[in-house]
Amino acid sequence: MKFPKPHTLKQIAKLIDTDYVGADNFPVLGMNEIHVVEPGDIVFVDHPKYYDKALQSAATIVLINKEVDCPEGKALLISDDPFRDFNKLTTHFKPFKSSNVSIANDAKIGEGTIIQPNSFIGNNVTIGKNCVIHSNVSIYDHSVIGDNVTIHAGTVLGASAFYYKKRPEGYDQLLSGGRVVIEDNVDIGAACTIDKGVTGDTTIKEGTKIDNQVQIGHDTVIGKKCLIASQVGIAGCVIVEDEVTIWGQVGITSGITIGEKTIISAKAGVSKSLEGGKHYFGIPADDFRSKYKEIASIRKIPEILEKLKDL
Repeated sequence: MKFPKPHTLKQIAKLIDTDYVGADNFPVLGMNEIHVVEPGDIVFVDHPKYYDKALQSAATIVLINKEVDCPEGKALLISDDPFRDFNKLTTHFKPFKSSNVSIANDAKIGEGTIIQPNSFIGNNVTIGKNCVIHSNVSIYDHSVIGDNVTIHAGTVLGASAFYYKKRPEGYDQLLSGGRVVIEDNVDIGAACTIDKGVTGDTTIKEGTKIDNQVQIGHDTVIGKKCLIASQVGIAGCVIVEDEVTIWGQVGITSGITIGEKTIISAKAGVSKSLEGGKHYFGIPADDFRSKYKEIASIRKIPEILEKLKDL
């Protein structure tokens, strides 16, 4: 998430009331999670396990809960609670803005686009040409929809990321300031849910077709010309490369990559990255041939046990 205009380290420190290490005028251009940071971004870290990863990342400003040596060319914001202060920045730069109309006044709707009754189009939403938005669709603030997109009834684009920190008093949500971006020629079925990025974009690329009742988590990127069947659940920060086919009721864990032209059979459970160009199924998902050999071996176990008894 880039700020509307550049800020200085001193200005940001004042916003969240923290000490800092670095020049007063050190440039701050935005804030992002560690997997999408760029120079000029703030990244937060609040666990020793991830200190080095954050300090060595592309981010040039690190919001951290310990005084450490500042890497050359970077700056630090020293906070007793980086999670809380990251939320403060999200609230400041991307505050929630209520709406009292079905289609926000600043929404941009392209020529030939049809929006059926009872749909909600939020603030600063852009929808391209020749789209069809069916009834009871909710498109949250800042979402971007391309041309020739069809979205069926009951689908929600832009709900918050499922991202919480456990505290003694309960769970504290990391606020979402990102977007959902749907490229051209995408079809989205009924009752689907696509969460916005925490700071970046959840993206569905050109030509992808999504069936009913599919959940796609925050910051996930679905490639071009993918097919995703009903009741698939994809967690956050997943990369699905181009022309992947995912059949019904597949579950995919967070932070992994599904290679180009992969096929995943129904009911598979994907717990690690998958090499492209192969067919997978099972729990945990594995190469089609390897899985069938495994099943064949398992079926021989009763026969082997009987032979052992005879011995």
